[in-house]
Amino acid sequence: MIINKEIKIAKFIRRPNRFQGFVELNGEEIMVHVPNTGRCREILTPGTEVILRKEDNPQRKTSFDLIAGYKGDKLINIDSQIPNKVVEEALKEGRIYALSKYKHVNREKTFGNSRFDFKLSISDIEIPEQEYYLEVKGVTYETDGLTKFPDAPTERGTKHLLELIEVKKSGRGAGVIFLIQMDNVEAFTPHDSMDKVFGDALRKAYNNGVDVFAYSCRVEHNLIRLDREVKVIL
Repeated sequence: MIINKEIKIAKFIRRPNRFQGFVELNGEEIMVHVPNTGRCREILTPGTEVILRKEDNPQRKTSFDLIAGYKGDKLINIDSQIPNKVVEEALKEGRIYALSKYKHVNREKTFGNSRFDFKLSISDIEIPEQEYYLEVKGVTYETDGLTKFPDAPTERGTKHLLELIEVKKSGRGAGVIFLIQMDNVEAFTPHDSMDKVFGDALRKAYNNGVDVFAYSCRVEHNLIRLDREVKVIL
């Protein structure tokens, strides 16, 4: 997807809390919104080059969102609102091969007491065997080509995985896709040292028939697009 808003390059200074950051833009220190509740500590380091997106909402306290940053020469998108948009675009274009038979793509649909990112279906007739529920997780943590999720403990993420098992038991399809918000990576694995409960839940989901996908992205200053499937190590 192309980001159709003004883009600026700045220098990161500090992040006093989850949602606020300070950057140097055109020689001036300004406050920006950080649209990611994860830690992103290996990306948001003092002096690193970051990408800002202009937001024209007069009700906001900040004029820019900090949407990406460089770790070395690797540009990593950190906007937590982006993964669902990228996956939706790819689903509608049939670029996630394993799910390309599902022609109907609906956002934020409920199964039982749970709300999932996507409900996919082959036809517009409600037939359980032709339905598929998909959850999306954005990945920003990387070390030597190996990407991991989560970068902070996530009870909500574990809950989603266990609920996907119930979807699968109902006769419907179920899956989770880890959208890696960077390119040039080798594999994905759960971040057990950060949240072993989540890792165990992911392995349990996989062993109960839930699909586990991981895709890297092509990332530029004003663009992010699903690129290629990468190896999942459980």
